[in-house]
Amino acid sequence: MPNQKLVDGLRRFRREYFPAYKEHYQRLVEEGQKPTTLFIGCSDSRVVPDLITDSRPGELFIVRNVGALVPPFEIDQGYHGVSAGIEFAVLNLGVTDIVVCGHTHCGAMRALYEPPNEASPHVTKWLELAHDARVDEPVSETMLRRTEQRSVALQLERLMTFPMVAERVEQGLVSLHGWHYVIEDGRVDVLDVDAGVFKPV
Repeated sequence: MPNQKLVDGLRRFRREYFPAYKEHYQRLVEEGQKPTTLFIGCSDSRVVPDLITDSRPGELFIVRNVGALVPPFEIDQGYHGVSAGIEFAVLNLGVTDIVVCGHTHCGAMRALYEPPNEASPHVTKWLELAHDARVDEPVSETMLRRTEQRSVALQLERLMTFPMVAERVEQGLVSLHGWHYVIEDGRVDVLDVDAGVFKPV
C-alpha cells in the first residue's frame, strides 16, 4: 500500500476535486485527449507543469525526466521513452507547441560539475546530453543559472534532429519554446531566440 499521505490525497481527490471535473473527464474519455502542447520538463518534485501553467486535464502532454533533457533522434533497438513521447505528441496528438522547461536549483545541472557517481551509471550516461551546456568557470549560483538556461537552448536544438519535428517547424505547424522556471519567484523566463536571452513572461 502507498503511504497514508498518498492514500488520504487519493480520497480527497475523489471526494473534493473529481466532482468538479467529472463532466470534463467524461468528455475527454468520449472525445479523446487533444492537448495542444507537449511539455518536456524535469522530474524535480518542485516543478508541477499543470500548476505553473494553470492547465486543465487534457491540455498538456507531459514528458518528464532528470534535467528536462532531449536525446538525439536515433533509429536502433533501444528503449527510447523520451523520443517515443515526442513522436506520439507530434504524430498522434498533433500538438502545435513544444515547451522545454528547465528550472533553478536543478540537481542534474549541478551534477555536471561533480565527479560521476559510480552507483548511478544511468544518470551519468543521461547527463551527457547536457554536457555542452557547461560553463568553464568556478561553480557559483550565477554560473549554474546560465548552465540551466544553456541546457534548455541545447535541448531545443536537439528537438530539431527529429524529422517529424523539424518538418512541422519549417512548415509553421509547430513552435518550439524554451522556458526557465525560477522556483523561488514563481516566475518563468522565456528564451528570446533572436536576442539569445531569457526574458520574464
